[in-house]
Amino acid sequence: MSRKLLIAIAAGGSAALMLGALGFQYIGAMPPCKLCYFQRYGHILAIGAGVLALVWRPKLPLVLLGALGAMSSSVIGMYHAGVEQKWWEGPTTCTSSSIAGLTPEELLAQIQAAPLVRCDEIPWEMFGISMAGWNALVSLGLFLVWVMAARKA
Repeated sequence: MSRKLLIAIAAGGSAALMLGALGFQYIGAMPPCKLCYFQRYGHILAIGAGVLALVWRPKLPLVLLGALGAMSSSVIGMYHAGVEQKWWEGPTTCTSSSIAGLTPEELLAQIQAAPLVRCDEIPWEMFGISMAGWNALVSLGLFLVWVMAARKA
C-alpha cells in the first residue's frame, strides 16, 4: 500500500470514529463526559494531519502528528475505560466520591455539584466493551496504520 492510501485509511478511521461519537451524542441522545471530549481531540489532530498530508506531499512530520493524535486518543480511551470499570479513580470533576459519613446537607451539596454526565458510568457497550474501550482499541489500530505510513519510503 502506498503512504497516501495508509494516511487516507488512518485519517478516515478517525473521521469515522468522530462521526460515530457525534451520532451517539446528537442522534442517540448520549451526551459526552469530560473524558469523552478529551478522546476526540486526538482524532481531530489525526484528521487535520491526514488532510494536510494528502493535500501536500505526505511528509513525515505530518504522519507522526497523525500517529500522535491516534495514540493519544487510545491512551485516554484506555484510562477512561478503566475509570468506567472502577479499576482506578477518575477525575474528581466527573466521577462520584464516597458518600460515607456525609451529613444530609453535605450529601445534597455533592449531588447538586455533580456534573450532568459522569465519567465513571458506562452509557453504552457492545460485547462487554464500552465506547471508551472500543475507541481505545480502534485508535490503537489507527496508530499502527499511521506507523506503517511513516515507515513507507
